[in-house]
Amino acid sequence: MNLVYEEGGDIKIATVQSAAGSGDSESWQATSLTGKKIKLKAKEVWLRFEKPEAQAVMNEATALSKEIDLQLLWDCAPDEEFGLFDVSEEYFGAQASIPQQVSLGIALQGAPVFFRRKGRGRFQRAPLEQLQAGLAALERKQKELEQQSSWQQELVAGRFPEVLKSSAQQLLFSPDKNTTAYKALIAACNETGESPAQLMIRCGAIDSPLAYHQGMFLKGHFPNGAAHTQTSAVDQDAYAAAIAQLPLADIKAFSIDDAGTTEIDDALSVTELADGGHRIGIHIAAPGLVISKNDSLDQVARSRMSTVYFPGDKITMLPDSVIEQFSLDEGAPRPALSIYVDIDVQGIANRDSLQMRAEMVPMVANLRLENIEHLVSEESLIDESATYSYRKELAVLWKAAKYLHAGRQEKRVANGLRAEQLGPIDPNTLARDFYFQIKDVNGLERVEIVARQRGSILDTIVAEWMIFCNSASGQLLADHGLPGLFRTQKGWGPLRTRMQTTPGPHEGLGLDYYAWCTSPLRRYSDLVNQWQLIALAKHGVTAKMVAPFAPQDATLMGIAADFESCYQTYAEYQDRLEKYWCLRWAMQDGESKNLYVRHLKEGMSRVELVPLHLPVPELASHPRMTRAKVVLTDIDLLQLSAAVRVLEIEARVEVPEASAQEDGSAD
Repeated sequence: MNLVYEEGGDIKIATVQSAAGSGDSESWQATSLTGKKIKLKAKEVWLRFEKPEAQAVMNEATALSKEIDLQLLWDCAPDEEFGLFDVSEEYFGAQASIPQQVSLGIALQGAPVFFRRKGRGRFQRAPLEQLQAGLAALERKQKELEQQSSWQQELVAGRFPEVLKSSAQQLLFSPDKNTTAYKALIAACNETGESPAQLMIRCGAIDSPLAYHQGMFLKGHFPNGAAHTQTSAVDQDAYAAAIAQLPLADIKAFSIDDAGTTEIDDALSVTELADGGHRIGIHIAAPGLVISKNDSLDQVARSRMSTVYFPGDKITMLPDSVIEQFSLDEGAPRPALSIYVDIDVQGIANRDSLQMRAEMVPMVANLRLENIEHLVSEESLIDESATYSYRKELAVLWKAAKYLHAGRQEKRVANGLRAEQLGPIDPNTLARDFYFQIKDVNGLERVEIVARQRGSILDTIVAEWMIFCNSASGQLLADHGLPGLFRTQKGWGPLRTRMQTTPGPHEGLGLDYYAWCTSPLRRYSDLVNQWQLIALAKHGVTAKMVAPFAPQDATLMGIAADFESCYQTYAEYQDRLEKYWCLRWAMQDGESKNLYVRHLKEGMSRVELVPLHLPVPELASHPRMTRAKVVLTDIDLLQLSAAVRVLEIEARVEVPEASAQEDGSAD
């Protein structure tokens, strides 16, 4: 005997092997068509039959179920609850065969729009209104499936559907996975074996792998776009009122930056004193004089936390109009927060002479590294015949910078760290600064990557005096009990370097206090610290009463955490795009380049000419800085990866390592 039953929503047939009991308590040991041993009770069985053979019945019933007119079946069914036999006579007649009855069970079970299931083998037809709504939904679903199939075919063929082009970015970066478009995209990817990004690039919906990397970043951090709104601007009346209160400094200030710097945050001045010493001024752009805590520009700056730098472009923290108003551009006095310190004839700074004031600073020059760096040397600084601009001032700054550096190294050594080298690094070491220039050549983007060694005299002058400014600012905040965003480094481990709201040492720099304050146009931490310092400059010992942030301010603690996270994310994005352009550089001439790499650690190496890090397992057992000649193949600009084939491993050459001054740059 064979039994028809339902399991998991499907109609199945099993052949009885043995039976027990009788009536409603009857049960059977049976074997399903798949060979599975099962036990069935009478209440679970829809239909019993001896012949035809079970598999033949299932085959014929399955075929017949596809031919059943569900609308006719619904018309034949009574309004009240009915069983399988009741409706089979209406549909097939009194002599309905076993396969026909089973086919009805399959059809009824698979048509929830037409029939509601009321129990095992029991059904009730859906009310007319619900049936009509269900049929309309089925029709929509069918049209969606047809549309999905059509779009899928176009995508596989390399054509992006015209109607989807306006939503291509959303489809890739923030899709609604329930939409027909997304389902078509995923189905096409499954068919071709491509990722959504690969397929959309092939179809022309996304311009390039670069657009993909940029789009992913913007989606996560600038979902409404990176452009500033036109309403984000300085209130001119407030600006005029703020600068009207500022005295004009009796100094001549100049900045030192590379040619690509447009946000000039800092400048220096040197004024000769009667005793033969000099007064050094570090002048910081002062947007904090006009931007106030919680105003519209503060909300813009806080939402971004920092300017985002990457090859070929940047996303500024503040609108261009604000930057232009406060940047220390040459040609006119600019509002600034100045820190002054006196140095003696030997160049030793007297920290007791520290002064800080908000003032208008005459900006007389913006020196560019490209124009002057090659002229500045130990010899030329003392050569009276040297004619480059600000030679005397640079000589004074350099003499004092060497003392500042030496003092920090003493503390580094006391902290158990090695002393850092002063001045130019050995030219054979790996360069750590790079300038990326993206050019359009006959409609094609080409990248030039120029390496630059750190450690020049101008580098050291700017770095040491900016470190001094940050250190002095941290000391002033600490001495007056004002909270701020302090950059600390102590001990070892993943949280060794961190941002906190209370003072602490920076062991890596050899400083007791260190608070970022030299880049308020580019870093929100510096703008926050500037507010606190402005309160100190204006109100002295009563600054705690009027400063925007009081001790233990929970908002300031939140800013510290948010800034740390955001700053790290931006740095990772910059690294990602630098890697992209390095790989583009390696492949842009149409041939794989033979390159030299240096082993760093654990099989990770860096290309000598560009900041491209690649795994080279063959070098894992070799000493640090081992040099090898390699060729790059299989470059993937989406995955930012490349295969490396080693051509030759050279004997190790002892080369001193570049010093790593965390937080020690002019930036």
